[in-house]
Amino acid sequence: MNELFHNPEEEKDSSLPPLADRMRPKNIDEVVGQEHLIGVDAPLRYFFETGEFPSIIFWGPPGTGKTTLAYLIAEKSNYDFTRLSAVESGVKDVREVINKAQYLKKQGKKTLLFIDEIHRFNKAQQDAFLHAVEKGIITLIGATTENPSFEVNSALLSRCQVYKLHSLTNDEIKQVVENAIKNDIVLSKIPIEIEDIDFLLNITGGDARTALNAIELALKLRKKRNGKNVINRETLEKALQQKTAQYDKKGESHYDTISAFIKSLRGSDPDAAMLWLAKMLDAGEDPKFIARRMVIFASEDVGNADTYALTLAVSVFQAVNLIGMPECRINLAQGVTYLASCPKSNASYMAIKNAEEDVQNGVPLSVPLHLRNAPTKLMKQEGYGSDYKYPHDFDNHFIEVNYFPEGMKPKTYYKPTEFGKEKQFKEWLSKLWKNRKR
Repeated sequence: MNELFHNPEEEKDSSLPPLADRMRPKNIDEVVGQEHLIGVDAPLRYFFETGEFPSIIFWGPPGTGKTTLAYLIAEKSNYDFTRLSAVESGVKDVREVINKAQYLKKQGKKTLLFIDEIHRFNKAQQDAFLHAVEKGIITLIGATTENPSFEVNSALLSRCQVYKLHSLTNDEIKQVVENAIKNDIVLSKIPIEIEDIDFLLNITGGDARTALNAIELALKLRKKRNGKNVINRETLEKALQQKTAQYDKKGESHYDTISAFIKSLRGSDPDAAMLWLAKMLDAGEDPKFIARRMVIFASEDVGNADTYALTLAVSVFQAVNLIGMPECRINLAQGVTYLASCPKSNASYMAIKNAEEDVQNGVPLSVPLHLRNAPTKLMKQEGYGSDYKYPHDFDNHFIEVNYFPEGMKPKTYYKPTEFGKEKQFKEWLSKLWKNRKR
């Protein structure tokens, strides 16, 4: 065998699982990152201390610890543990787990069902375990890379705690790598030097599994120098040439590219936005993800400057959902060119942000009697709805009345711009509410 690829230790341990599995944390204190979930006084830390867990959906990018946390919960809780993959399993498999869980519950034993890639279950499949979750027959742990607000039944979502995991920072990825080199049963026996650690961190984009897989692949192509197994940029590029695009799709570049895309739309540059769209589609990005962001953009950044923008964005999303790739890229292109080219306003977005801030800061929110609903005789006697003036009974279908809560001075939240349809709104509202500065 060629000495370059020969290592007796690797032959000896060739039956071992992959490096990423070997380095999976054995307890919560070994987990790197996600301090907002497992740090002091964080929610998961509390559950691990008590040993009682609610149904949970872990949402986050690949390689951030969703499966690891599920396994640790199973071990700590001492529940009967079953793992299903939504890619390979169906309703029949779920029902078998539930039937077993019902039997175990009668014996005083709890069941933990872990469903990987839960977003791949359709709505009907998700309904199959809704009742079991609601009645406490099973404790569900779901893992998804997709926003559960869009991919998980609202009824199921309301019965689960949703915890979002973040991509690991470069320092955290470096910690994972150094830990593997120091403690892994194989890597710890051979001297390893990583020359271009920054390149490794960049291509893995916050994904610990990808980082460990990259090292394991690169070691097969390593070069020896001064008795050390050297992993340099060239080695990593050779090892990952088939996978770099995939990593970029799910790693840091995924977020950087969608950010560049949105900022190009906001900056009214359809040409740059089109290039970022093409990059995302070429990398295999989910077109529904792009379309959703465009729907949000239509209200956040175009708003009432062009009231048709939201209608178009929703239509594009529906078309993408109906048609799929590759044809739906044409629908996306139409939406991109329109949204980038139309006038912009974030006035609606700022209005709700400012109103939310006032609500959180404790402004008076008691509803005045004249604005209250009066469905019963008693309520009418109490003055509910009294003195309410119906705007359609007056000229221009308007009468100046105080619609704000009792004790709060009227305040301007919505400040239309001078662009597009909003210019007309501004003129009309200024005419109606003369004492409010727009």
